[in-house]
Amino acid sequence: MKLQKAFALLSATIFLAGCSNDDSSTPMNSTAPVGSVTYNKDVKSIIDNNCIVCHAAVPTNGAPISLVTYAQVKEAVLKRSLIIRISLENGNSVLMPKGGPRMPQETIDIVKQWEKDGLFEK
Repeated sequence: MKLQKAFALLSATIFLAGCSNDDSSTPMNSTAPVGSVTYNKDVKSIIDNNCIVCHAAVPTNGAPISLVTYAQVKEAVLKRSLIIRISLENGNSVLMPKGGPRMPQETIDIVKQWEKDGLFEK
């Protein structure tokens, strides 16, 4: 009987260990560590004040995408070079916001830090 209990305990331990999330790129907790830059607290207002005029729910002025939601902005950082586009120098034809002027470096640095901190929403 003791052997059966030991086997059952061992089996349960192995089973539970196999259920862990080993993908470190996906945070287990969607809330950012204290002091981190987050979308809701820091980045949303930057996007709203500088990008939404063209990147609205229905994009205008030739904008190819909407930047209204957290998911859309995160996707733009990860797959559409948003940080590169806002970091270009005045006069570059692909600088965003379109036609410039370039956002202040301090503002760009907040978006860069958001990416570095893990692109947390809140």
